[in-house]
Amino acid sequence: METKTYWFIFNKSGLFLEKNIDGNYTIPLRKDVPTDIAKPAKDIHNITPLNDIKVKTYYTNTEEINDKLYEVCALRASYNKLPIELYLKAGKCAEILYWDENTQYCGKCGGKMRLHTDISKICEKCGREVWPQLSTAVIVLIHKDDDVLLVHANNFKGHYYGLVAGFVETGETLEQAVAREVMEETGLTIKNLRYFGSQPWPYPCGLMVGFHADYDSGEIHLQYSELGAGGWFNKNALPEIPEKLSIARRLIDDWLDNEKE
Repeated sequence: METKTYWFIFNKSGLFLEKNIDGNYTIPLRKDVPTDIAKPAKDIHNITPLNDIKVKTYYTNTEEINDKLYEVCALRASYNKLPIELYLKAGKCAEILYWDENTQYCGKCGGKMRLHTDISKICEKCGREVWPQLSTAVIVLIHKDDDVLLVHANNFKGHYYGLVAGFVETGETLEQAVAREVMEETGLTIKNLRYFGSQPWPYPCGLMVGFHADYDSGEIHLQYSELGAGGWFNKNALPEIPEKLSIARRLIDDWLDNEKE
């Protein structure tokens, strides 16, 4: 029986998608390396299978495709074109390729790093091993009576309002990170912190951990080096909010759904 593989191919512009006859998109599913689409520029990486189908990924220097069956799409935009399971797997592939590109040489002795397992490298000179690293971040929707706190971060690419968020620092818990970020960015204290869920965030290698919390005390004093605007909003007067791709939107939608009950 012929065994096929999902081939997640990336160049600097994004992910190679294949168009189905029905107009939907998928990932190339082939037995062998699809060099007719794009040749590998570096190593081919094995990724954990998707159900029972093997998954491999590689980077290519190919810039354009002269075949109407394929197109290159930015990873973030592929959320709107691919089935969710393929989008999530594309995210993991992108993270592995990013890790590979940024661990070519040993940070201890400068020696050449080579693949040791599918998710580790070893230095050919000193034997040091490295694995892909995640940057963990927290994000929180703060409730005050019927309102929630929404903010516009300076790094947002758009006019939408999102949630207070930030990276977890060494030596602190997730709960401590939430309280610290809220205080640093808004001057508020919170209470009744409640875990909501988590989301891989491959831009480039993150894990977002989401919470609901209740307002406790303080007046809003924005940290303008991080936030350009912010305030309390109710469901009848919401600003533009994040797209459904993000856990920020999932938190907001969860609040809106509960408001309807």
